[in-house]
Amino acid sequence: MGSDPAFKFKTAFALAMVLSFGKLPLSVSALGESVPTKIAVFDFELVDASAGAGVAGDPDVDANYLSAVNMEVRRVVEESGRYRLIDVSGADAEAARNHSLRHCNGCEAKIAAALGADQSLLGTVKRISRTEYVVGYELREAKSGTLIAAEDTGLRMGAGYSWSRGASRLIATHLLGVR
Repeated sequence: MGSDPAFKFKTAFALAMVLSFGKLPLSVSALGESVPTKIAVFDFELVDASAGAGVAGDPDVDANYLSAVNMEVRRVVEESGRYRLIDVSGADAEAARNHSLRHCNGCEAKIAAALGADQSLLGTVKRISRTEYVVGYELREAKSGTLIAAEDTGLRMGAGYSWSRGASRLIATHLLGVR
């Protein structure tokens, strides 16, 4: 039986199905209905690693681009139907208020759990130069802080206005599985 090619295929297929369903962000209610996972989507944070960090550019323009990223990512996540957004505006942790969650080694998960979320999502836009960026996110299980997924993608020859498109595409493709 173990050397039978059909058995091997069926076993591999079953394993693939179990593994892929394990990543789906839906739970099942007592009635057997799919229930969207409660997620706290924290504001994306800018990491400026460019040679002109702190002296080049306009911080207000960067803030506007980040605001567009946050609105677009939350829209994509919410419209997927797989998640229910939890309001993060009430997070009173200093790292959340100062937009420095990226430095706290997953503390956003604990904050998300306190807000009633099942998962947390924290994203960054890393500026390499004025035309090169890396957009990324980390998805964590809120209660344990366990990293569920982390993805990033580079934007080449892009400008700040492309951050929201890059972030929403990254989320749609990797987190939500939309091609």
